[in-house]
Amino acid sequence: MLYYLIVCRSLTDAQRTAAALERAGITARVLRSPKSIAGEGCSHSVKVSQRSLPDALRVLERAALSPKRIFITAGDGSYQEVEL
Repeated sequence: MLYYLIVCRSLTDAQRTAAALERAGITARVLRSPKSIAGEGCSHSVKVSQRSLPDALRVLERAALSPKRIFITAGDGSYQEVEL
C-alpha cells in the first residue's frame, strides 16, 4: 500500500499536524522519519494514505501548519520526495 510521509520540523509540529488531520477525519500517525529521509538530526513524520494527501494538505493549509517535506513510498520500500 502506498502512503505519504509528511516530514515536520519537530515532534510538536508532527503531533499538531496529526491532531489537525484526525479532527478532520483523516487517519494520521506520528512516527520517526526513516534515516534515508531524515537528513541532519532526527525528525518526525506524519503518515497518511495516498488517497488522503490532497485533503490533508488543504486541512494543514487552513490550520497554518506547513510541512517541511513530503515523501511517497516507492514499490521497493524507498522514498521519493514530492514537490509541493
